[in-house]
Amino acid sequence: MCDDLTEHSNDEAFDVGALSRRGFGAMSLAALAACTTSPENPATIVEREVEIQTADGMLDAHYAAPSSGKHPAVLVWPDIMGLRPAFRLMGKRLAESGYAVLTVNPFYRLQKGQVFDATTEKFSDAPVRTRLVGLMGPTVGNPENTKKDAVAAVAWLDKQKEVDTSKGIGTTGYCMGGPLVMRTMAFVPNRVKAGGSFHGGGLAVTATTATEAQRTNSPHLLVPQMQSKAVLIAVAQNDDQQDPTVKDTVKAAFTAKGIPVEVEVYPAQHGWCPPDSQVFDQVQADRAWGRLLATFQAGLKA
Repeated sequence: MCDDLTEHSNDEAFDVGALSRRGFGAMSLAALAACTTSPENPATIVEREVEIQTADGMLDAHYAAPSSGKHPAVLVWPDIMGLRPAFRLMGKRLAESGYAVLTVNPFYRLQKGQVFDATTEKFSDAPVRTRLVGLMGPTVGNPENTKKDAVAAVAWLDKQKEVDTSKGIGTTGYCMGGPLVMRTMAFVPNRVKAGGSFHGGGLAVTATTATEAQRTNSPHLLVPQMQSKAVLIAVAQNDDQQDPTVKDTVKAAFTAKGIPVEVEVYPAQHGWCPPDSQVFDQVQADRAWGRLLATFQAGLKA
């Protein structure tokens, strides 16, 4: 999950001689809309910035939904770079596909608003990386914080006029958001019925080098608490190379519970989905997006 080995393999895969990381970020921000695929016959949407009361303060978030009718809701957990234009656009694309979408700032306990700017910053720069990893700690390192945030976000969504509360809620996350998806499905099982993790890190922590607390809090151990109807686990090829056992452990946990799960290693690098990523892969991102829509269709609309 955004560790040194993943970062190193991304460096090797990225042709820095052809285009600098900073240049790529600036280019992708200027062309975000072109880098994300709109659905056929997209719904007209409304969007706004919102704040949600949690047990630990006010969580800032972006909300997008079709302008008419009622629709299943989706809770989005961003990657380590947080809530930013790329994720707002991804939320809007999901809303255009018929969902009421809440994309949260997972770092609100320590910092409000945007925490990373792809046009001026590089994740590989040590000061930037150190700052973002520090923000990540209270979010990923404390399952109880995830529980408080997920419960508050779901309760907020259920009060919105665009949300069809007769349907289950979906959740999706990227990088560090992967384990947060697993926790959300477990902590609010009566409402959250579908989930998608993309290049998620730490979905199954079993290594002897991990601490006892990390192994005890491994997200895959939460699967027995879930009531989901469809789950998608999309794995980056370099993450799988680091530990090929993770995907099998996660798949076995869902299979044992009887939850339909699709687990696939994509021929793409960690971080391939967000359109401002240095390793953004249009083809594989579109394919993963299509599988997410199919997962939500099966779990929330079928």
